[in-house]
Amino acid sequence: MIKHIILWKLRSDLSAAEKREKAQAIKQGLEGLKGQVPGLVDIHVQIDGRLESSNVDIMLDSTLESEEALKGYAVHPAHLAVANGVVRPNTELRSCLDYEC
Repeated sequence: MIKHIILWKLRSDLSAAEKREKAQAIKQGLEGLKGQVPGLVDIHVQIDGRLESSNVDIMLDSTLESEEALKGYAVHPAHLAVANGVVRPNTELRSCLDYEC
């Protein structure tokens, strides 16, 4: 199994209301990939309960069957639609940690 963890900071020029709206859209889009992408075992996007000590706004926590499944996820059309349509236009910082578990 592979864990694929992403942390994003939303664009600083967005208002608080816009950030909430964009975060919700990102969550819905990414969590909607479950069942669409082969090898994607689980996917959860954390947007609520963030403490002030945090320096990012959104966390993606996903599990894939293998490194090959992760590579397939990265180029899957449904994933690209969410990434290019909702995530990338609304974020300014991305950090990634992929590891075998």
